[in-house]
Amino acid sequence: MLLLPLLLEATLLQLASGSHHPFYNGFYYNHVMNDKGNGHEKVDYFNGAKLVVETPRDPVYSSSGANATLPCHYRFEPHQEGKRKIRIKWSKLRDDYTKEQDVLVAIGKTYMAFGDFRGRAHLHQGGRHEASLVVSDVRLQDDGKYRCEVIDGLEDESDVVDLRLQGVVFPYQPPRGQYRLNFHEAERACREQGALIATFSQLFQAWSEGLDWCNAGWLADGTVHYPIRLPRKPCGGLHLAPGIRSYGPRHRHLHRFDVFCFSSALRGEIFYLERPAGLTLEEAKQACQDAGAEIARVGHLYSAWKFLGLDRCDAGWLADGSVRYPIAKPRANCGPPEPGVRSFGFPSKGRFGVFCYKER
Repeated sequence: MLLLPLLLEATLLQLASGSHHPFYNGFYYNHVMNDKGNGHEKVDYFNGAKLVVETPRDPVYSSSGANATLPCHYRFEPHQEGKRKIRIKWSKLRDDYTKEQDVLVAIGKTYMAFGDFRGRAHLHQGGRHEASLVVSDVRLQDDGKYRCEVIDGLEDESDVVDLRLQGVVFPYQPPRGQYRLNFHEAERACREQGALIATFSQLFQAWSEGLDWCNAGWLADGTVHYPIRLPRKPCGGLHLAPGIRSYGPRHRHLHRFDVFCFSSALRGEIFYLERPAGLTLEEAKQACQDAGAEIARVGHLYSAWKFLGLDRCDAGWLADGSVRYPIAKPRANCGPPEPGVRSFGFPSKGRFGVFCYKER
């Protein structure tokens, strides 16, 4: 009785781990040279029809904690009647379209999800030729490209859909100062602030929305960049047009820079606590715990500012020992004339309020 489930699981695992041809790999299966010696190509389809896989050209947008559906449909040309034993495979890709990880494989109505997607990913087959992927409880690391691959016997075609999280990119440097992080330390620094190291596309989106920062920072692919909206002499020179300045790939162990982090919508709430005499950092941490919360991280504050319009002209401690305050509506005595999260740096002493974070 156990043999059938074991065989099915083995088949799914083999499908997930098997070698993968480049997408639109019709050359391997569909294009057979004729034998007339005239160099013309004859197209044969093993199943008598061409398999076409389609996904949307525009990205699918979601946010942390939400559900996302990545549409994928397939058809046959000419149209084929009757049931076919279709296999479906979803993979997450790197920016260069090489496979990063298996997400899900399915045969008929039976499917298996893998890794971080186990328990969060399933197929939506509302129509006869639908192979859409549903990801629940979307996480920061889910942002990226996904390949929908449909396999019909020897025919194998695929297409790619882009899942983008709505989020905020922020520059970060540690308490010990500017340009102190190698790549691996930069990754860890972002995670400690409730964020992930940003991708180039996320930085580009932030630049297009107004981010201007003259300090170079790591990105997820190991390259180093900085976004400039207003060209100036210390930031690449006056002669260059606005854009993303690049140092290219850097040595991940030896070279040191700041980092650009990416955070999405909050899964909880941020609130501000204050005392008449202010709080030290340790007192601030305890005050948040007494309120049933934790001291907020930098990513939490940026997300609340970006998505909830958090606006408070009172500086407060954060978990990394920095003191910051969010301004959505600039006004006198609250810093520069642009919206943003202001920073007092990492004071070694002083008494301030505190921003606390409570998970829902």
